[in-house]
Amino acid sequence: MLKITRRVDTGEPDTSVTLPLEQRVKARLRVMLDDGREAGLFLDRGPILRNGDLLAGEDGTLVQVLAAPEPVSVVKTDDAHLLARVCYHLGNRHTPLQILQGEVRYPHDHVLDDMLRGLGLEPDFATAPFEPEPGAYGEHGSDHAHGHSHSHGHVHAH
Repeated sequence: MLKITRRVDTGEPDTSVTLPLEQRVKARLRVMLDDGREAGLFLDRGPILRNGDLLAGEDGTLVQVLAAPEPVSVVKTDDAHLLARVCYHLGNRHTPLQILQGEVRYPHDHVLDDMLRGLGLEPDFATAPFEPEPGAYGEHGSDHAHGHSHSHGHVHAH
């Protein structure tokens, strides 16, 4: 089994590995390369694997990461204010978002779809690569606990 141990910035890939987001957030994982070989990921924890990332095996093999198509909900609108409201409401529920020009994608969820219908949008279902925003505080995989507080202070006028 090929042991993949590091991220690299340059090189011509020898093969690729196609993974959904759920697997791209893990630093330790057994995978099947697109050429049929088994490999193990033994990477630094933290940054998720992005479409196009290049990884190196201990034997020098270069592996390109490809984002697998997966079920997503897609909302499109040319109304920037409405799109900002969509991002606010989905972000308030800690939903990973892929934000494009006039479009937002999120993991398919009927409850969230219904919420956005309440805002006047009709989410579409798609099977597409999902590349969520990395977040303002840096990128972290989902195989760890959150280390931040969700308490908020409020000022009350009298």
